[in-house]
Amino acid sequence: MLDVTHLYGSRHAIGLAHGQRHAEQIQRSIAVYDRLFQDFVGLDWAAARQVAQRFLPAIERGFPAILEELAGIAEGAGLSRDDILTLNCRSEISLTQASGGCSAFSLYQQGRQWLAQNWDWRADQLDNVVILRIEGDDAPPLVSVGEAGMVAKIGLNACGLGVCLNAIRSQTCGDGLPIHFALRKILESSDFATAQRIVEEDRVASPAHFLVASADGRAAGFEVQPGLPGVLEPDGGRVTHTNHLYAEAATARVADFPKPDSHVRLRRLDELFDPPPEASVSALFDLLSDHHNAPMSICKHTDPGLPEAERMETLFAVVMALDERSLHLRHGYPCEATRTLSVSVSPSPVGHPGRS
Repeated sequence: MLDVTHLYGSRHAIGLAHGQRHAEQIQRSIAVYDRLFQDFVGLDWAAARQVAQRFLPAIERGFPAILEELAGIAEGAGLSRDDILTLNCRSEISLTQASGGCSAFSLYQQGRQWLAQNWDWRADQLDNVVILRIEGDDAPPLVSVGEAGMVAKIGLNACGLGVCLNAIRSQTCGDGLPIHFALRKILESSDFATAQRIVEEDRVASPAHFLVASADGRAAGFEVQPGLPGVLEPDGGRVTHTNHLYAEAATARVADFPKPDSHVRLRRLDELFDPPPEASVSALFDLLSDHHNAPMSICKHTDPGLPEAERMETLFAVVMALDERSLHLRHGYPCEATRTLSVSVSPSPVGHPGRS
């Protein structure tokens, strides 16, 4: 059963506790990505570690403090820092060929900002999902749901800022922050403007979609890539996204290669928001449990008609109420989950440290 891992203190202490608590899952994750790298880009783990080195200068330039946490995770899990670096650069190494699913949306309704998504990926990562509640010495408290050994993925912080992620399949890769490092830096941001500066100034090495929203009602989709991101402003209080680019600023610079289901799921999301439901945690989980157009549905179940290496399914669903600083998680298919895990962080007072 999935539980919350609480991490406190310095960067190194946070990483050390993460590595110790989830050592077995981290090692299993490395085995999963070793197979994936070989399946999709013909690299074994040793070769992938060499590729990951190219991203160190961008991390040292844009987010040097996180390297202490990487070293702590490695120490706690009995691995090398390069192993943890490679795990956190898995998108840049492999997702030019393999992209997951993921259906995400933001919704502003009756003065409340919501953020939600399904995370669709390989079934062999289901048991390697972790939920981290991090209270660091130099950043706002935050909650992140993702894969063991990774510094962040999807979550929110005590300043009322949240972020979702959609993978994009593309052959573009540059010199910005790797996706998961950029996500963590966003989760340490004090406000929406600070998060926006990260994607515009630090840039992101490979294409993805970051859906960022804040408790004050601001939201935008950022189709990030090595250049300036494409920006998707809310329409009728909402932003919807799956796994293809459609902001002109992004499509003019980046070629992506989405699977057909991405367009099908986006159309279905838009249908379900016309008109939008009365928002609540349960209502938004119901939306994420939609099976229309299966096997190309929002709630994605294993499609045995696909090659095994390309089968993707929903591994978790998350609904965030940013005004409450609360994150609600269903592990596995949201339509079948018997438990919703809820975690929150107390609102940060004005002046609480955040990355700028």
